This record gives sequence, structure tokens and C-alpha cells, in this order.
Amino acid sequence: MFRTFILSCLIQAALVPMAIGAGPYGTIRVGAWTGGAYTDDSTGAFSHCAATSAYASGVSLVVGQNTANAWLLGFASPSFHYKTGDSLAIDVTFDGQSQARLFATANSPIMATAILPANLARTFQKASLMVASTDGAPFQFNLTSTAPLLAALASCVTKLKAEGIKAAGDFSNAKIAAARPAAAGSDAAAAAPKPAKAVSKAGTGFVISANGHIVTNQHMVAGCGEIRGNLTGEPSTTLRLVSSDESNDLALLQGPATSFKEFARIRDRAIHSGDSVVAIGFPYHGLLTSDFTVTTGIVSSLSGLLNDTRFLQISAAVQPGNSGGPLLDTGGLIVGMVAAKINALKFVRATGNIPENINFAIKTGAIRDFLDNSVVPYQTAEPKGDLKTTDIAGAARAYTLLISCTATEQAESAKR
Repeated sequence: MFRTFILSCLIQAALVPMAIGAGPYGTIRVGAWTGGAYTDDSTGAFSHCAATSAYASGVSLVVGQNTANAWLLGFASPSFHYKTGDSLAIDVTFDGQSQARLFATANSPIMATAILPANLARTFQKASLMVASTDGAPFQFNLTSTAPLLAALASCVTKLKAEGIKAAGDFSNAKIAAARPAAAGSDAAAAAPKPAKAVSKAGTGFVISANGHIVTNQHMVAGCGEIRGNLTGEPSTTLRLVSSDESNDLALLQGPATSFKEFARIRDRAIHSGDSVVAIGFPYHGLLTSDFTVTTGIVSSLSGLLNDTRFLQISAAVQPGNSGGPLLDTGGLIVGMVAAKINALKFVRATGNIPENINFAIKTGAIRDFLDNSVVPYQTAEPKGDLKTTDIAGAARAYTLLISCTATEQAESAKR
């Protein structure tokens, strides 16, 4: 019956021309995941709850739980060419550390599903990145909102097992606690939500258009109520969340255009390994300086963790609060957005070595695609002569903002 769900997902993505199956009933919307409840084609009885998320690779990742409380993991793409009924081994790696082999069944030429053991479901719930490979072909999946997704699926199954498909409703409630995945054959206990606590968040963003549009990281504004932004030395102003892309960790904000006299330009040429870069942001705001900080380094690699080509690896030092800040070339043009630094504790546990100068920025290709999809005008420019770092920082002062907000602790904990 999981076949029904995957085909339904592919229909929604305009990958197949005809509808098969019953569902979805009710709604599951968690981050980029969408789905609902599904029934057995032959009996009409409730069979499982599932949700899907599409990736730029063309592969849709599907997660579900059936009435036996078994977790299901599916992969679907029109580029697959399986023989229905065949078994295939899929090797999965989480965050470059936890590895396992799943044995999937091809439900059709374009999809395969596997049982996800409870211990791997817990790893999946906590991981930030999954790489799945079969026959030597790897696919990368950035995992966001997986903890609340699994909780929503478990809540859906628990309710509909007790009350039937007629009870299907909206299971997207963000207050659902991230329950521990249950083992197959056991009943999923509904976890009581913990009281939400307010936490302050601070990061960086930069103006990207003459209309007052600002870009930052999605994780910076996730779960926020009122969002404020201010240039150094200027009063803060309320910013409106226009759109966000959780899978690529991008968010678009907008403030009054009259508040900003300048905006950043995006470099129209590719950056190269070894090129010098400047990172600007507001790390540890309130503990360190109230002004932004400036750090320099080089582009260490043109790909991020596990060869993720959406990111640059940079040596310029960044800290919490740099998220969403501009990464500039020596001419003062945008070449990326600071996004993360490597998790030193996890790295030490995995390798026994302390990492140094391993940080990541989102490439301009992803930023430009996001702006194009949001119909935001922006300007590009050719790289010209090198500027002094002080001049680059001086120009950036007119468009680099401190972004701050108050979020619920539950929403904050969902960030990877």
C-alpha cells in the first residue's frame, strides 16, 4: 500500500499522468514535507500515514508509518528503471558517520521502499544529512524537520488506528512533541507537548534589492514571531517574512525600502578554490561587540560536507550569529551566504582530531534561484580590482543587518 502513496506523490509533482490509489486523507505539512493518511486499495481500511519531500536531484524521499507501527523509507524518481518486485540494497549514511544497509523492494520501475528499523529511524530523526547509494549512484538528502515529521506521522497512525480513516484531520500541529520512533509491532504512545519557552535569536542578513528585500538563513528565523533588523548604529525596524526555503536554508525578508540606502551586488563569475573571501556578521551579539565583525580567509573547497555542491568550504572564522551574513570577494561582491561551521564535538568523536577553519557558505547559485523563484530583482556585477578589507567592510555597513527575534524553544530545537 505504500506504493499508493508514492504514486500519489509523483502525481502531485507532475511526474506521472494518472492517479492511482486512495488518499491522502487529512493533512500533514511539516517544513518541506507534505502528505496525509492512506487506505488499502482493496479493503478501504486505513493502512498508513506518510509524507514526501522533493529534492533538486529529481528524487523524492518518502517517510511513512503503517498500522504495525513499522517505519517506511521510500525513494521515487522517473529516472529510475527498476524491475517491479526486484530486491535491491541501499546503503545509507547519516551525517558522514552512522552507516547501514537497507533492503528495499521495487514497487514499480520508478520507486523502491524499505523498512526502516527503529534504531535507524531514531538516527534519521536526529540527522542533518543522509546519503543513500545503490549500484554506486549516491543521492544526498538534507534532512530538516524530521523530528516533528516523525511525531506527526506517529500521531496520525495512533489516531486513525483507534478511530478509522473518518477521523483524518490536520496532523501538522507544530506543538506535537518529537516522539521517539516506536519499534515495529508496538503501539506509538502520544507524547505530551512540553510547555513552549521563549528564546532570543540573533544572526545576520543583508539587503539584496532596492525594494528593501533582505536574505538570511531560514534557520535564523524559524519559529520567530516579530522579526527585527537594524544596521549598525541605526534604530531597528520590523521585517516581514516573505518566503523561505528550508531545504536550502534560505529566507527572504522585507523592510521599508526607505530604511536602506544601499544593497549588495552578486558576483556574476564563479569563485575558485584558493580565492580570498571576507565574512561579515554579528557573532555572539550582546556578549562581544555590538558592531559587526570582519574575518578573512580563502575558499578551501567548492563543495561542503560530503561533497554537497550547494556549499563552499571557507577558512574565514565564523561563530554563532554569523549565520545569514554576506561572504564577499576582494572586490566587495557577494559570493555566498555564511551558513554553518562544522560540529567540532561530533568531528572529534568521529575522527579523534580537532577540526580547524572548516566553515560553510551557501553558493550564489542557490541564492539566485531562490530570489528568481521569489520574483525579487537583484543586481550582478563583474569582479574588478581588489579593495582593501577596510573598504569592503565600510561598504558592507550600509547593507548588513543584525537580525533578531523571539522564537519558541520547541521551534528552535528543531533546527539542525
